[in-house]
Amino acid sequence: MSPWALLLVLVAAVAHATWNLLSKRSSRADGLVFVWLVAVTSAAVWAPLFAGFLVVTGDLPSWRDLAVVCGSTALHMGYFVLLQRGYGHGDLSVVYPVSRGTGPMLASLVAVLFLGERPSAANVAGIVLVGVGVFLLGGGTARGDLRSVTAGLVIGVFIAAYTVWDSQVVGPFGVAPVTLIYLGEVGRALALAPVALGARRRALVAPVWREHRWRIAGAAVLIFVSYLLVLIAFTLAPVTVVAPAREISVLIAVVLGGRLLAEGDLARRLLAAGVILGGVAAIALS
Repeated sequence: MSPWALLLVLVAAVAHATWNLLSKRSSRADGLVFVWLVAVTSAAVWAPLFAGFLVVTGDLPSWRDLAVVCGSTALHMGYFVLLQRGYGHGDLSVVYPVSRGTGPMLASLVAVLFLGERPSAANVAGIVLVGVGVFLLGGGTARGDLRSVTAGLVIGVFIAAYTVWDSQVVGPFGVAPVTLIYLGEVGRALALAPVALGARRRALVAPVWREHRWRIAGAAVLIFVSYLLVLIAFTLAPVTVVAPAREISVLIAVVLGGRLLAEGDLARRLLAAGVILGGVAAIALS
């Protein structure tokens, strides 16, 4: 794994764990409204960047590009909605580790079976260590919370699906990462608008914005930044390397959950997270 790819992944991990903390702290709000407001805010905040990108590069998306972006948008929409619902009844340190552990394992398996990638022995060892460490982190608390574990597993399937799909979108299909992410935000905002502004939820939009506007704005910025860095890393390293290495965010999330949310059992979870660090080291050296 190249040093640049590793640096991108590590910075993305910090941003990713932070916006998940913001989402967890907003979990008492209506999940669909919150996800919609984040998408709308992101589309507005990053519009100048996307416009500038189009002007400078002249890289206008084709109909084929729009089609594959729509597939990505659907997968990400399912992921964000399920994640917010999972945080509504589960701890950050339960839902996050289980989902982030399931995702890269499945993504790496698909990459090996269907995309022709051949990981080295060190890479395989790293993937195994990441998986073991992640599930150790969630294991202690999750045994008493089947709903949280189930939510994490389902979210992990969506993570695996969009990881593999998006790696192909920015790889063989050649869609620019900025285009994929920005149009995904716009697509999610448009797709969820009929629900968020419908009769059942329209009255919730203003109160959710007033109470959580800074968390919404923070999530809108960090979601874009974290995934842009990961997509760029996909152009520098294979899925079997990038997908597991980015799970260093689990260690960060455990610290945030233990220190800021008082979710407890920090020593055991940090010990288990050390296993993840060993896995990331093996992946980085592969």
